[in-house]
Amino acid sequence: MNLSLGPLLYYWSRDDVLAFYDEAARWPVARVHLGESVCSRRHLLRLPDWLALAEQLAAAGKEVVLSTQTLIESESDLKTLRRIVADGRFAVEANEWGAVRLLSEAGVTFVAGPTLNVYNPETLDVLAGLGAQRWLPPVEMSRATLASLLEQAPAGIQTEVFAYGRLPLAYSARCFTARHYNLPKDDCQFRCLDHPDGLALATREGAPFLTLNGIQTQSAGVYSLIGELPALRELGVASLRLSPQSRHMGRVVAAFSAALAGEAGAADALARVMPGPAVDGYWHGRAGLEHGMRG
Repeated sequence: MNLSLGPLLYYWSRDDVLAFYDEAARWPVARVHLGESVCSRRHLLRLPDWLALAEQLAAAGKEVVLSTQTLIESESDLKTLRRIVADGRFAVEANEWGAVRLLSEAGVTFVAGPTLNVYNPETLDVLAGLGAQRWLPPVEMSRATLASLLEQAPAGIQTEVFAYGRLPLAYSARCFTARHYNLPKDDCQFRCLDHPDGLALATREGAPFLTLNGIQTQSAGVYSLIGELPALRELGVASLRLSPQSRHMGRVVAAFSAALAGEAGAADALARVMPGPAVDGYWHGRAGLEHGMRG
């Protein structure tokens, strides 16, 4: 079982993004996902910049995957998607079914992203037939459901599980960060740059509720499966996805690497650098905001 660095879900300055991936080249991750998968208005890095980063990381020995946009809204978005498919140098993660179609028609193998919403072995079999070599279950899938699905999974397809980060729960044509500032989406003033780990949303009673990230809604808590490695191994999971955060990401990777090596204290080391409370309820078939096993 190895570690995979998921696509950057937030909007950071160009300098911060370049510095982040310069560090990532030295982290013990087998795979790095690159590209803008959330909002096409985030264009401090464009596709040529992501491709240049991909070349640098590949030269450093990382497997590179280009993650496609989850919500295609314009001809410009579609052109970018077609350019990714046609590039041919790097693997591609399809995050919506239009990307699956283009990749399949081009004869390009791909990763089936979590937003394809695969809930049964029949759908997974269809994706494998279209060229998927690896897939991610939806983030709300429980261990029990995943185990049942994998019993009937097509041979040869690898499973990667979202194992760390704020959970991407939903996408909308509306931008909720812009709405928070009473701004229209088309004149959002790029306020996401002010929230490098998303904008926390609380209930009227002040309890953490959700995190706003432009058109994406995330969990308030930070999903962590660092304590579930034996179960993940038993299921035959090939890779754990760690979602980037703005600070201490190197220490997050180090904690998971230590846990995979069986070192004591890895979970405690991770807890010290998490930007929010730990949650893992979905994995146990409960409310997503819960944490820890119940008796």
